[in-house]
Amino acid sequence: MAVRATRRLLRDVLYKRLISSPVGGVRHCSSVAEAPPKIPHFSRKGRLLTGLTIGFVIAGGAYVSTVDEATFCGWLFNATKLVNPFFALLDAEVAHRFAVSAAARGWVPREKRSDPSILELDVWGRKFSNPIGLAAGFDKNAEAIEGLLGLGFGFVEVGSVTPVPQEGNPKPRIFRLRKEGAIINRCGFNSEGIVVVAKRLGAQHGKRMLDETSSTSSSPSDGMKHGGKAGPGILGVNLGKNKTSEDAAADYVQGVHTLSQYADYLVINVSSPNTPGLRMLQGRKQLKDLVKKVQAARDEMQWGEEGPPPLLVKIAPDLSKEDLEDIAAVALALRLDGLIISNTTISRPDSVRNYPVTEEAGGLSGKPLFDLSTDVLKEMYILTRGKIPLIGCGGISSGEDAYKKIRGGATLVQLYTAFAYGGPALIPQLKAELAECLRRDGFKSILEAVGADYR
Repeated sequence: MAVRATRRLLRDVLYKRLISSPVGGVRHCSSVAEAPPKIPHFSRKGRLLTGLTIGFVIAGGAYVSTVDEATFCGWLFNATKLVNPFFALLDAEVAHRFAVSAAARGWVPREKRSDPSILELDVWGRKFSNPIGLAAGFDKNAEAIEGLLGLGFGFVEVGSVTPVPQEGNPKPRIFRLRKEGAIINRCGFNSEGIVVVAKRLGAQHGKRMLDETSSTSSSPSDGMKHGGKAGPGILGVNLGKNKTSEDAAADYVQGVHTLSQYADYLVINVSSPNTPGLRMLQGRKQLKDLVKKVQAARDEMQWGEEGPPPLLVKIAPDLSKEDLEDIAAVALALRLDGLIISNTTISRPDSVRNYPVTEEAGGLSGKPLFDLSTDVLKEMYILTRGKIPLIGCGGISSGEDAYKKIRGGATLVQLYTAFAYGGPALIPQLKAELAECLRRDGFKSILEAVGADYR
């Protein structure tokens, strides 16, 4: 049926083109004799191109009409692999900018297939369809939330967002180590500021509420739905401080007051290596004072039945045993809702030291960070006695990597660098591999596997 419709469409288009042509179109007779109409001349290349185009249209129409939605969705995700070499030719920051714009405009595939039920879990009273999230740093200014959640991530974290717009550090500031699956960046919290981000999040939240209202009235359903304030997945907002700010706590409080109403969870980022003095906020006294002020700012706001968004802190992987003990003590004493482990590292593991680009200042992310960040994750799981949800971040590029983080104590996991290299096709691959790892070892859910290495 699709093929016949396509043929009719092409026939009508070609016919209209012929009759409207000043050379080959049909004209009414007049008293003056005219030359017979000429058939338009098409070159051999033109005929070949037209034939190929028609062939592709017919074949595509026939294919779409004969496959089910899940198969076609899988084909679209796999097709994105063809674009990856193009991004490799671009400057790293230009490629990143282009990828964000593509997701914002809906030029990326949308996941129509349901996630494996074994990957579902409840955290902080929110229902995640899967535990794989996109880390902060990709969509810094909340431009592409709908497109990114539509790719099939269980959650997306935007930011870091600073109170006042700032350019960040001078360019170039992103450097690839493609063979090692790594990136060095020293962006320095480049941000459009909380006012711009708040407008985008407000529009997204309004659209979400409208969609929920219409869907509830048409097909009411019981039980908790997947997703949060931004769409089909959970939205995290990562807060940062301005480079020139002398009062870090005031910056984070301002972020809470402006953005928390749109967030399913909030993150205090005190671990970026690219903002001078930021990591000093991870000290025991500094962190305790900061978290108290931010918690108070959040709790003084009015909240509905769902209550305030959970508050997490993102820490660095370059911490001593004493530093980790101090952070764990603060987290337990103040009943912090979670920790993200970890940010990028200022160290240069042996596997990358021979690359000249490693001399560049900045944080290293990607595969070389995996072991270091996972060791810190495991240590923090022990120190917090499994009482605080941990998000494992750093070097994940496969379902097996995600599984190791979960067994090491992570309730949720995040990736960034692997996504930058692998593109959308990586997401369904990771979910399928993770589900297989769980089944292989006899687990019936994600939560059963959390911290399994210590039981």
